Amino acid sequence: MTRTIKIFDTTLRDGEQCPGASLNVEEKIEIARQLKKLNVDIIEAGFAIASPGDFESVKTIAKQIKGPVICSLARARKEDIETAFEAVKFSDNPRIHTFIATSPIHMEKKLRMTPDQVINQAIDMVKLAKKLCPDIEFSPEDAGRSEPEFLYKIIAAVIDAGALTINIPDTVGYTTPWEFGRLIENVIKNVPAIKEKNVVISVHCHNDLGLAVANSLAAVLAGANQVECTINGIGERAGNASLEEIVMAIKTRKDFFNCNTAIKTDEIYKSSRLVSNLTGLLVQPNKAIVGANAFAHEAGIHQAGVLRARETYEIMSPQDIGLTESKLVLGKHSGRHAFADKLKDMGYSLTEENLEKAFQKFKNLADKKKDIGERDIEIIIAEEVYIAPETYAIESISIKSGTTIKPSAEVKLLYKNKTIAEKAEGSGPVDAVYKAIDKIIKIQPKLVDYTIQAITGGTDAQGEVTVRIGKNDRVFVGHGTDTDIIIASAKAYLSAINRLFILQP
Repeated sequence: MTRTIKIFDTTLRDGEQCPGASLNVEEKIEIARQLKKLNVDIIEAGFAIASPGDFESVKTIAKQIKGPVICSLARARKEDIETAFEAVKFSDNPRIHTFIATSPIHMEKKLRMTPDQVINQAIDMVKLAKKLCPDIEFSPEDAGRSEPEFLYKIIAAVIDAGALTINIPDTVGYTTPWEFGRLIENVIKNVPAIKEKNVVISVHCHNDLGLAVANSLAAVLAGANQVECTINGIGERAGNASLEEIVMAIKTRKDFFNCNTAIKTDEIYKSSRLVSNLTGLLVQPNKAIVGANAFAHEAGIHQAGVLRARETYEIMSPQDIGLTESKLVLGKHSGRHAFADKLKDMGYSLTEENLEKAFQKFKNLADKKKDIGERDIEIIIAEEVYIAPETYAIESISIKSGTTIKPSAEVKLLYKNKTIAEKAEGSGPVDAVYKAIDKIIKIQPKLVDYTIQAITGGTDAQGEVTVRIGKNDRVFVGHGTDTDIIIASAKAYLSAINRLFILQP
């Protein structure tokens, strides 16, 4: 019988720990809805005790998202576990995921606890969690650098205390596939309770050496039946194992792995774009599965082969991940019905209000751009439907710039239905706009990063700008698009500022 590997998505918890990837409650719910469409088995909705905002996000997702298991992370501490349960208890399928470090360096330097103290703490907290919630997952943090005999001992103890899932994390991305696969084999072999009680063995691999996906797949071959991962592989430091790479590797090489997942793979591309748009973390062009070049063929010999038979150079089809070939070209004469049909074809189901907002944005864009493709429409949905609440909004921007004058800008912003205007000069037009905005908002965030790219080809293509601003040791991401790159830059900067006000009022 073919095994089904459970997919545990931690985009909203571990993925959000990536610098600058902070999301508000509405954005987290939007991603959670898409994860449900993707058909992930478990959504780790957050770390409930981390902040009031995180608690509210987990609680709201638990209330609204039905079907997947909704999970909250919790340290092996009483207050963490109780707070996690208060957040996830509204789910039809709640889970508490608790952890404690087990490697010698973590126990000595971070916890300052003896091995016996760590085991006793783990047992007590799993028992506490089990009284509150039937579904308990336990992780021995930094398992990849833990002493094997101690690892077997603590795993056996927490299973006896009531844990139903044991997650083996390579917390710092230290192991190689050969080592990690052997570790999983040895855990299963040396802890008889795993098979006796049908305990799920999970893995959570980090990408510090670029091996997160390889380690996860090695673990699957060794007997793991749950993989923890994130959309686009986002996460702290070098990130996590990439969901789309793991899923498509298992699907494409089913002959080798002899297992499958329940993921609806035609939702992968949309999930990737949504997470990228809402976090502002761009997907590199050569990223496997979802990168812009993943299905591009430039070499002449490759193009000839693909034209004769796609399978000569494509081991999977674009349609497998939800990349559809455009059957309808939209332009300024396209009506609301054609636009709605195109959205439906792309897999979007919008309310009447959101459809109207998106259609008006489409008509405005059609006045500036001859042909509108699917990538343009994705940006419209991201900007007009999934947009964060605006503290400030652009009313107008006027620029003076050239080879013989110093660039200057007059910016008018709407704030609480009132227009506020300021002028500023800068080293360039974008700098002038940003300085004028700073005068209006009366704070001066640090511009950490500024990235620009074209969404499609052609001189009338929309420009996509992503900025990161820093304030009070936090990084906030903004995202903006327009056929006018100055306007796109202003939108992105203001988007980051609005997020600053929402997440750090």
